[in-house]
Amino acid sequence: MPVIFEKSVPGRRGVRLPESDVPVSSRIDARYARSTELDLCELSELDVVRHFTDLSRKNYGVDTNFYPLGSCTMKYNPKVCEDIARLDGFSLLHPLLPQLRRGGLLTQGALAVVYELEQLLCEITGMDAFTLQPLAGAHGELTGIMLVAAYQKHKKNKKSEILIPDEAHGTNPSSVATAGYSVRVVPTNRETGSIDLSALESVMGEQTAALMLTNPNTLGIFISDIEKISALAKAYDCLMYYDGANLNAVLGRFRPGDALFDIVHVNLHKTFGTPHGGGGPGSGPVGVKQHLAKFLPISRVIKRDDNTYALNYNYPDSIGYVAPFYGNFAVCLKAYAYILSLGAEGLRRVSANAVLNANYILHSLKKDYHTPYPDGCMHEFVLSARNQTKKGVRAVDIAKALIDEGFHPPTIYFPLIVKEALMIEPTETENKETLDSFIEAMIRIAKKAETCPEELHAAPLSTPVGRLNETKAAKDMDLCY
Repeated sequence: MPVIFEKSVPGRRGVRLPESDVPVSSRIDARYARSTELDLCELSELDVVRHFTDLSRKNYGVDTNFYPLGSCTMKYNPKVCEDIARLDGFSLLHPLLPQLRRGGLLTQGALAVVYELEQLLCEITGMDAFTLQPLAGAHGELTGIMLVAAYQKHKKNKKSEILIPDEAHGTNPSSVATAGYSVRVVPTNRETGSIDLSALESVMGEQTAALMLTNPNTLGIFISDIEKISALAKAYDCLMYYDGANLNAVLGRFRPGDALFDIVHVNLHKTFGTPHGGGGPGSGPVGVKQHLAKFLPISRVIKRDDNTYALNYNYPDSIGYVAPFYGNFAVCLKAYAYILSLGAEGLRRVSANAVLNANYILHSLKKDYHTPYPDGCMHEFVLSARNQTKKGVRAVDIAKALIDEGFHPPTIYFPLIVKEALMIEPTETENKETLDSFIEAMIRIAKKAETCPEELHAAPLSTPVGRLNETKAAKDMDLCY
């Protein structure tokens, strides 16, 4: 498909502006004055509408098909939440409106949403206080590690490292390093898929500031020894950090705070039905237990004795601002509506359906793909293309072939501890017919890997651009038109 500039026809117009009635200044330095016409494409309105409509048809989104993208929870976003976020009383608010006096009443509804969502997240996760400021999951992680640093500094603990499992999300070590700590990796027990307890005991010590865990982890395995791990950490005044990326697997069934986690970040764009990726900005609220609450970012919303809401900046131990204003308010608003619409029982059903869907696919594909952990999973699971490599077919070939089948590829080559990994998460919002279609496509691809593997090396064949040389694309990027 040609780019829009290639469709340009000199002299063609889609809009005609009136003659300018603003005098041209003669004081502009010649070095800064344009000497040629602005290079804009020249097209009719119909040309422009058709071009961008055609482009939109090539987009792949959760409203058009299935995203089995492991560890990213690309699920359906209820449109009622979008409608609520567009209500004039929220969407037309300016963040600099005063809290009190002139226009002050206009902000009370928004402040109430922030306050009440924080309370709901406290109840869901077992924390005592929350901030909605972080603008994404990784930003929430960084905020959480900054809270770790503030706590350890306040206690005059000289701790230098943070422990992370080898199957952790890649943002974990990045956040740790950005905050100034060194990373120590703890191996996974290859039999159970959980963190290796003996290895953890051997590396945890007085130098350990925190342990970061995702539970269930990226292999889709619930860490059942979490109480033992927490007790070990507390013996060294090591904080327990919960990466909440996989929280939708345990909603209403497991609260990190009850397992002695001190800090949790929650991905609203994964767990609570708000847009993710190209569909909208993220949000990564951070919750803490009471002993860390005084370090939370400012400002914080408080409820006063007269039941009005205000912003409080009087927290001398706070780590300060981590984002402008109050976070991605519209995303928080959608999550607030999502939680209220589902209620406690609805959130429990979310986790039940997420786990059911994942196990259904896992058990349906056992015969055709290697399953490192075949006995069951939580909301996601990891297959391996190890069997297919005997015919020269790798995980990337399977992913590309899925595009021709009409599905978005799953996460591949992660976690790194599984060779030729295919990480699949169906989420709770997909129906059985969709899951069956995906299973059938995966089985067809596995059979094709046995009978005609060379066809998979050429995939995808149905897209405007075929298989790219990804190494060359990364090293020799063409960023100019």
